[in-house]
Amino acid sequence: MKDCAFTLIFGLLIMLTGCSQQKQEFKPSPLATKIARFAPTPVTADLSKLSPADREALKKLIQAAAIMDRLYTRQSWSGSEALRSKLEADSSPEGKELLHYYHVNGGPWSVLDHDEPFVDGVPRKPHGANYYPEDMTKDEFAKWLATLPETEQKKATGFFWTIRRNPDRTLHVVPYNEEYRDLLVPAAALLREAAGLTESPSLKRFLTLRAEAFLTNDYYASDVAWMDLDSPIEPTIGPYEVYMDELFNYKAAFEAFICLRDDGETARLTSFSRHLQEIEDHLPINPRYRNPKLGAMAPIRVVQEIATGGEARGGVQTAAFNLPNDERVTAEKGSKRVMLKNVQEAKFRTILTPIAAALLDTTQRTLIAFEPFFTHILAHELMHGLGPHAIVLNGKMTTARQAMRELSSALEEAKADISGLFALQYLIDTGVLDRSLEEPMYVTFLAGVFRSVRFGINDAHGKGMALQFNYLSDAGAIGYDESTGRYRADVPRFKAAAQKLTGEIMTIQAEGSYNKAKAMLDTLGVVRPLMQRSLDRLIHIPVDIEPVFSPLN
Repeated sequence: MKDCAFTLIFGLLIMLTGCSQQKQEFKPSPLATKIARFAPTPVTADLSKLSPADREALKKLIQAAAIMDRLYTRQSWSGSEALRSKLEADSSPEGKELLHYYHVNGGPWSVLDHDEPFVDGVPRKPHGANYYPEDMTKDEFAKWLATLPETEQKKATGFFWTIRRNPDRTLHVVPYNEEYRDLLVPAAALLREAAGLTESPSLKRFLTLRAEAFLTNDYYASDVAWMDLDSPIEPTIGPYEVYMDELFNYKAAFEAFICLRDDGETARLTSFSRHLQEIEDHLPINPRYRNPKLGAMAPIRVVQEIATGGEARGGVQTAAFNLPNDERVTAEKGSKRVMLKNVQEAKFRTILTPIAAALLDTTQRTLIAFEPFFTHILAHELMHGLGPHAIVLNGKMTTARQAMRELSSALEEAKADISGLFALQYLIDTGVLDRSLEEPMYVTFLAGVFRSVRFGINDAHGKGMALQFNYLSDAGAIGYDESTGRYRADVPRFKAAAQKLTGEIMTIQAEGSYNKAKAMLDTLGVVRPLMQRSLDRLIHIPVDIEPVFSPLN
């Protein structure tokens, strides 16, 4: 019996040890834990109203969006293409996991971890991406730039030219249509095929001109055509945002948003654009910094996202955007505000609502609602087009973007956020919007602060939101209860502080004061200990969504 008992006990120990080993085997890897911060979320749209021809055109556009992925990969780092090919060829579980996270981030750097590389052998993310020689310094660029005639200076600091070395190691510019010709030629062919299929004249015109732009490097005409687009399909495809150029914010990254227009929601929100000049005329800045005549009233589009590519696909998902960035087009036509409603709904449901439940005062968290969330994102995008853009610095015409250099994106995102609150409050005070929106707007914004700061302060949106949170907290607009660990919005102080910060940021932009912008971001664009403790309490809530798009039939 003793032997049997011993055998039984020994057997049980083996089983328990095996269970323990199995549990260890099934413990999520560190990379799986990182991946889990992005919640796979269905993002769907109704294609039933599209004609058969437009459905076929849509398929071509989705293929073109995939080429934007390849272009963006090449732009991000000189070693990205080889690394991506290596990961795609690795069929091991570890390789598949690495490739999955590579796609989530749009590259081998973890956007939620201060851009730390997560693939062995990958260096720190280059500040100049692959737009400039990796060994080029800012000082070298500045000295070279000063030797160029004005026309060449515009190319060197322009959106659509890379900087490369000659054999003697001096610098020269290479236009995108030469640098990326092998990918832009097939992308242009797909756009022409889609243009030949669609029944929409304005879409046909945009796609034809954008295909031409891919081959000529002149995007002006196609940007104007995109502004005039009136089609059930709403594609945005090409080089646009400058976030990845952390040296100067000069160079544009390729991306694609392939969407369907939501006519009902678009009509409801278009009325906002009628008040843009009125808001501009009441901005809390010196009148000489205001624009007395904005460009043509910018169109607003509410869309349902179908597919993305390039910069639009990786990292934190875009909820809205305001394009184009070419100041020539915005001066003439304004800029188009595109609201990705199905993406916003997914973020609100999956991310914002749980954050509010965890961190907001119990008497205010019931005020959280999708309408103020959606409306503020709209206001954010509208306000990108207002305030200082073209400025005079040291007697020379330039832009606020170029004057702020690498600080431009974070400062501009903070400006659009806080001035969005100012603009909505103005519309409430003048009776355009209902007063019932007021308190939910500020409370929902407060919950949104934590959503955005979780993106990390290396992200322009996250750093800009950290700046606002600290400014508002210092002004007493955001209260914190130590006993409950919850936050509360003080609406009267919120209104006053939002107006004041709007004025301060826009004045810095109007004056082209790089040093003041740097001081503001260095002081306020940080995560303070209280904020970090609050963020640590949200570890069980996903940081963002990983869209799961439905395939086209």
